[in-house]
Amino acid sequence: MKKILVANRGEIAIRVMTTAQKMGIKTVAVYSTIDRNAPHVKFADEAVCIGEAPSNQSYLLGSKIIEVAQQLQVDAIHPGYGFLSENADFAAAVEKNNLIFIGPKPNAIQVMGSKLAAKEAVKAYDIPMVPGIDQAITDVNKAKAIAKDIGYPILIKASAGGGGKGMRVVEKEEELESQMQRAISEATSAFGDGSVFIEKYVASPRHIEIQVMADSHGNVIHLFERECSVQRRHQKVVEEAPSAVLTPELRSRMGEAAVKVAKACDYIGAGTVEFLLDEKHNFYFLEMNTRLQVEHPVTELITGTDLVELQIKVARGEKLPITQEDLTIQGHALELRVYAEDPLNDFLPSVGHLDIYQIPVGDGIRVDNGFEEGMDIPIYYDPMLAKLITYGKTREEAIQLMIKAIAEYHVEGVETTLPFGKFVCEHEAFRSGNFDTHFVKKHYSAEKIKETTAAEAKIAALMAMKHYQNDQKILRLPVSE
Repeated sequence: MKKILVANRGEIAIRVMTTAQKMGIKTVAVYSTIDRNAPHVKFADEAVCIGEAPSNQSYLLGSKIIEVAQQLQVDAIHPGYGFLSENADFAAAVEKNNLIFIGPKPNAIQVMGSKLAAKEAVKAYDIPMVPGIDQAITDVNKAKAIAKDIGYPILIKASAGGGGKGMRVVEKEEELESQMQRAISEATSAFGDGSVFIEKYVASPRHIEIQVMADSHGNVIHLFERECSVQRRHQKVVEEAPSAVLTPELRSRMGEAAVKVAKACDYIGAGTVEFLLDEKHNFYFLEMNTRLQVEHPVTELITGTDLVELQIKVARGEKLPITQEDLTIQGHALELRVYAEDPLNDFLPSVGHLDIYQIPVGDGIRVDNGFEEGMDIPIYYDPMLAKLITYGKTREEAIQLMIKAIAEYHVEGVETTLPFGKFVCEHEAFRSGNFDTHFVKKHYSAEKIKETTAAEAKIAALMAMKHYQNDQKILRLPVSE
């Protein structure tokens, strides 16, 4: 493998290219017209414009990307995450054109891409599932009977869903019909597939995911868990590894279950198996993400591995160079997704110009970054600027370092999730480890950040005044003869 095309943009494109270059592999970037001067374009050995700014006219054009790969005699395509990373048809087309897809086989992507098909695939492996039905449903009366059987509250979920779309919590029977119609309608417009299913709603869950890696020689390992419970609108914002609540015994059981899920679909490469953990520490299979996750750096830091390097080696047909016994957890890592969003205005996207953009540096601080000062934030893509990751010997150390790193991260021109990250790291519920996926709903409000900011500004003003008064005293001291 001498040359890789990265079918993505921003920080993940640079992340993949960094490892490729370290391995002596040439890199090709693709970009839209609006990304012409983006850092990932400058970072690559070669770069090709593939279309206009909207992603359906550029980054989602699988055939165009394959055409560029062939023209530039590329050996493999790495899809990153998002865009075409979980598109089974694209993976199949890559292989059909005698290129290597750095990811799982199309069948695994297809099976795990449907929540219902995924449940069907893992059924034989005795993996715990949330009580519910494992078939699509549209009949409201049938849905009422099932809901009565498993007990309210229930969760209606889109089979093809993700990111919280087509998802509805129903507390009582009277709400079922209207919520079901909404979920079907939302799923149809978001995914082109209106099939929904019903399961028991786990009231206070934690979102725990297990990183797996599999080669084409039958070896499957897990690289422990990531805690992803701090979310807004069902999307993760703060992640950490390891989780503060897993015992070694529970970690082992969940790891083994994740390995079984990977084996259930003949998985190859890096993947993530997601679980819900209830308040009694029972875990339930949720879904599998058939790609590299946004939050993969925290796993890399606690295991001392380079997951992209392992992806490339596996794609080249090599055996995994590590076994389960080789892996231990060292230290603690924390990640904050730095989005161009306004946490004081319901996390709405904050597009604009990066007048100032300075990232923190230092021991234990890693920034996977996709932007630079002077750039505009395009409205066409996910508003994530970077991922701020800290690593310490203990969880407390990683949290304190995150607070310090946030203070040293200077952004002007757009609002970001940095103040929200500080709020999380300073909150007692997070620091104690006693939190769940309702953290934002239970503990966060824009007013609390405003109050904290005002209090800090007041303290800073008082300190400045005190310094000024002391300076005046010194100036007024009589000069001795």
